[in-house]
Amino acid sequence: MRLRNLDAKYAIFFYIIKELAIFFEDDFDDRLHLNLLGTMRVIICDDHEGRRANKHNPNTIRNMSKTVEQTLLERRSIRRNTRDAIAREDLDFIFEAIRNTPTSYNGEQFSVIDIDDPGLKEELYRLTNQKQIKTCNRFLVFCADFHKIEAAAKAKGIDAGVFPHTADGYTVGVIDASLALMSALVAAESRGLATCPVGYIRTVDPDRVAELLHLPQRVAAICGLTLGIPAEMPDLKPKQPLPLLVHHNAYRSDDMTQELLDFDRTVVEYNRSRSGSKTDNDWVSHITGYYREGESYHLLQAMRRRGYLTEES
Repeated sequence: MRLRNLDAKYAIFFYIIKELAIFFEDDFDDRLHLNLLGTMRVIICDDHEGRRANKHNPNTIRNMSKTVEQTLLERRSIRRNTRDAIAREDLDFIFEAIRNTPTSYNGEQFSVIDIDDPGLKEELYRLTNQKQIKTCNRFLVFCADFHKIEAAAKAKGIDAGVFPHTADGYTVGVIDASLALMSALVAAESRGLATCPVGYIRTVDPDRVAELLHLPQRVAAICGLTLGIPAEMPDLKPKQPLPLLVHHNAYRSDDMTQELLDFDRTVVEYNRSRSGSKTDNDWVSHITGYYREGESYHLLQAMRRRGYLTEES
């Protein structure tokens, strides 16, 4: 961002605040960290005098709207949140965005569990070891859901068939739930809220998660999303360059190996130099390690217990 209408003393103040936020990132109290981040945002806004007058008001900070470009291209997963509540109008906007999600057949084969109960969040945190579930203001669990259509079909005397038992049926539920998560994420990001998807809620212990959330048959947790007021601003992570992601008319037939290895090195350099905790993780071994872990989840059996994937088709 470009500093606007600042005299020298505010430019110096901005620089000091930014350096402090980076240097002490892992040790700041949540509220102090938010105040620093909020001060940085306040100083660089166009309405400098008006924003500065309200800089101690947390609503002034968290209700700042972003452009579409900022919302999509500056998104990052934030795992540290303050204890402040999300404004009701922001939650209503997020829920309406979820409701307007495009879905297969417009059948809306998903549901969302909105969690703000501290005890339940603590239970899910202990189960997953995902700290952002404990520190967030709201935890949304997005589920594949064929329970609703089956209940309505039964009431009308209609045979609903066995679609959820097929691979395509389960895939439809996963896609719908995932699209709903992205609707919520983009809406929340546009309001300046902290977000972090949690895929582990699907695999950690499907039976226990279903029990905790009282999920009926034909409803299965697919992914989670934490929402809160940000208490950190981590570096943007590197992403694969467009030629590796966007293929023109057909999948690339040339050798991509060197480009993939170049990206692997980019990830290593990022992990070694990023602010906060540093690692030597690369891309290839780190991600394939997750794949190997995933081989032990036995998810097919768990989904069959939820009423999915019992057919061969």
